[in-house]
Amino acid sequence: MNGSTTLWVIGGVAFAAVVMLFVVLYQALGLGARWHKEHLQETAQRDLADLFVFVDFNRLAYVQFAAYLLVPVAIWVITQNPVFTAAAVPLPFLAPKFVVGFMRKRRLKAFVNQFPDALMMLSASLRAGVSLAVALENLVNETKAPLSQEFALMLRAQRLGASFEDSLKDMEKRLPVQEFLLFSAGLRIARETGGNLAEMLESLADTMYRKLQVEGKIDSLTSQGKIQGLVMAALPLLLMLVLDLMQPQAMHPLFHTMTGWITLAAVAFMEVMGWLGIRRITDIDV
Repeated sequence: MNGSTTLWVIGGVAFAAVVMLFVVLYQALGLGARWHKEHLQETAQRDLADLFVFVDFNRLAYVQFAAYLLVPVAIWVITQNPVFTAAAVPLPFLAPKFVVGFMRKRRLKAFVNQFPDALMMLSASLRAGVSLAVALENLVNETKAPLSQEFALMLRAQRLGASFEDSLKDMEKRLPVQEFLLFSAGLRIARETGGNLAEMLESLADTMYRKLQVEGKIDSLTSQGKIQGLVMAALPLLLMLVLDLMQPQAMHPLFHTMTGWITLAAVAFMEVMGWLGIRRITDIDV
């Protein structure tokens, strides 16, 4: 076998290997994208539906896949900095979870703020002689979201054949807050023992009013500490960005050398630990 034939054989084998590698990578990327799309659909249907947020899933999937590509590219075009670009890569993966968590927390807080007034309305309806089901329907008609949405979903589940206990358990899963858990436990006890449900609801509402007052005072006293924690975490990052724009030559070793990357990792670790420490101090649970 002469040299020319050997080169052709090696070239053919290399070409076949490249084609096989491309096919394998294409199939792996296709399987990964399909799995991610299914996971995104399941998560969106579960989390967003609990928040009563209904969006077109296909549009949501296209937006997130576009964000995976465009966010790092945009950061690179704006900053020309590999550290900032690498830090922007996980943002499209993490941002939806933070957004959904923020929306869930805000919805639960709004529900808790509405709940004492709702309990007083239920107690007044029961004292007027109506049944619990009618009192709940009146509550749905006279209150705003999110409380009206949650109780309307509970009543709709009962109309479709679910038992009162099952619909109450489903509502507990959607509203894992102490106030509603106390309410559901009181309902079960009243239904089993035949106690005075109206009096129990009034007592529970009074307790919740006092709890909200204490939490409001705590929030007002710890608000300064929370703001200081945010300033402490944001100030070094903003200062680093300003210095990079004003003195790029001086900041070049920090972003383009191994020593600089190690320094940035240490700074990021200490920033996160300091912010978590301040948050733990100012986060007082009643």
